[in-house]
Amino acid sequence: MASTVAVYFVASPLQYLAARQIAQTHEAGARQLLVWYQPGVGPIVRPEHWDATAYMPWPRLSPLPGRFGRHRRLRENIRLVASLVGRCDTLHLHSAVFDTEAINYFLHALPRAAGAREMRARILPDGLISVRRYPLSPAKRALQRLRWLRRLAAPELKYTGFSGDRIGSDAAFCDRIYVLPGMPHEYPSAKVVTLQPLAQPSAAQPAEDAPRERRALVVGQPLVGAGLLDAQDLPAVSARLHGWLREQGIERIQYKGHPKDPNLELCAPGDEVLSLDEPLELWLARQRFDAIVGVRSTALLFARQLYGPSTEVMAFGWGQVRFKSAAERRDMERTFKSCGVVIDQ
Repeated sequence: MASTVAVYFVASPLQYLAARQIAQTHEAGARQLLVWYQPGVGPIVRPEHWDATAYMPWPRLSPLPGRFGRHRRLRENIRLVASLVGRCDTLHLHSAVFDTEAINYFLHALPRAAGAREMRARILPDGLISVRRYPLSPAKRALQRLRWLRRLAAPELKYTGFSGDRIGSDAAFCDRIYVLPGMPHEYPSAKVVTLQPLAQPSAAQPAEDAPRERRALVVGQPLVGAGLLDAQDLPAVSARLHGWLREQGIERIQYKGHPKDPNLELCAPGDEVLSLDEPLELWLARQRFDAIVGVRSTALLFARQLYGPSTEVMAFGWGQVRFKSAAERRDMERTFKSCGVVIDQ
């Protein structure tokens, strides 16, 4: 019988990397269980880093066949995770959000299945979702009451209602909210715990204060090929991007192409084209870069959340690149800036 079991429900590479750091530091000593509920996370999971792992299908998207398939999937998911947890004294449940039915029912069912005397819920960082609060609307509050009705058919499916922010940051069951360094947030300060940068360079790389070459990553994407940029504008954008890197004293430039960018549009002579045999997210988490640059790839947002302030993340060419509308440009610019990506027009 374990004293403390920490369970991590993750749905993205960012959440996975945050959960890994939390397991190694803030939850050290607990039994560590990873549950992912988006299939795309599976390729980055390293089972040897956890005491147990499992894929849990999302009930709404993957109901069981037949009548009441969603309801039966919820019950099967609870049995699955409870079998991994076993018996314990204390449960720490980690998730980026607690209002969704895929996660919420565990707040009531899992402590009872495990015989736990204490349960705490802790919120994982979720990138841009974590930048601001999302108050529960009257409709969402009404939906909580409807979900509570499942208890009439299955006592373990008791929905735990709460008010305030929809992720659960204001709820009494939540005692800790993990945030990324440098990322803005609107959470109550008494609950906030700031993580270290998620990128943890491997021991083979020089220490931060050791002499080393300055290194940058160019994030490629289809621009001309996708109709986002005129062909005559591409050389100027690439020249500005690479010129800025030279101004920063970058000695080594690596280029990560996009699967839909066979022409490596932003690649310049001397760039080292990468060919990775693992997901980009895991590879990035073990690297150290002085700068990561691109145009409008969402990989820049991921990089900004992964690295601390010592790594500059820049977006170039926004004066030439096309957007579907002025509203799309405003929304994307607000997103990039709120995440800390510097936009060079």
